[in-house]
Amino acid sequence: MCEILTLGEPMALFLANQKGELDKIEEFTKLVAGAEVNFAIGMARLGHEVAYITKLGEDPFGKYINRFLLENNIDTRYVNYDAGHFTGFQLKSKVEVGDPEVFYFRRHSAASHLHTEDVSDILWDKVKHLHLTGIPPALSSTCREVSYKLMAAAREKGISISFDTNLRPQLWKSKEEMVSVINDLAFRSDLVLPGVNEGKILTGSDDPNQIADFYLKEGVSTVVIKLGEKGAFVKTQDTSFEVQGFKVEKVVDTVGAGDGFAVGVVSGLRAGLSLKDAVVRANAIGALVVMFPGDNDGLPNSRQLESYLQTQLGQQV
Repeated sequence: MCEILTLGEPMALFLANQKGELDKIEEFTKLVAGAEVNFAIGMARLGHEVAYITKLGEDPFGKYINRFLLENNIDTRYVNYDAGHFTGFQLKSKVEVGDPEVFYFRRHSAASHLHTEDVSDILWDKVKHLHLTGIPPALSSTCREVSYKLMAAAREKGISISFDTNLRPQLWKSKEEMVSVINDLAFRSDLVLPGVNEGKILTGSDDPNQIADFYLKEGVSTVVIKLGEKGAFVKTQDTSFEVQGFKVEKVVDTVGAGDGFAVGVVSGLRAGLSLKDAVVRANAIGALVVMFPGDNDGLPNSRQLESYLQTQLGQQV
């Protein structure tokens, strides 16, 4: 059974072993990165069955990523291979403060050549939730068509949909195209998860209340806006509230925190938690992620998450 379905581009990640500019680094550690990979791993570690849709090159990176997915208990039945294009990869710097420098090698990657026929055999009767982000639609027109096709199928079958806006301006032809497509996809979702800075780009306002209303008026059920260390603002058709973030003494790397946040909200709701408790869980996972250097090594299993919440709040998950 596949409870959760997601779509994305997994990439090999070379993380600098020393601080400094990327062109001056001599040694890197090889890892796996990708927003949807992070989401899939986080959900799997919390006991959910997750299938990942992508296309890999028939190259060492593709083999490495497929093995990594399997080792993290992710269903790879919808992973296809492309002999004519390579698997994407990226370099990431090591920093003491702030966001690291990330350099991508992903143009014309295997994943960008995903087509609608690659998702023609989805076993939808097993799927309970679809999670998408704004990254695949930016990769190519065919990836965009896949995102729309998956959303349409999920909507037709009554499957809940979450959408993390995850803006990547450098992948789009223009800001106008990015805003138009991302918002159109968000309007087709049940749960939208923008960051407050993304909300400013997408709606023209950095007021969380106004950002939420922008999507709610189009029929979205729930909007959860990420406010970084401050926590999150939540609004539905019936209510609104803020959830305070967790204090982190030392932030090691911020990449992946938003993906961990999405894991917390979706897994919490799937587990039957209230929306507020699901967002508390999301803030907790986001805090745990930024304590680690890799994109997904800080994602907790159920025991680790429960221990952290008990320590921070004195409560059970």
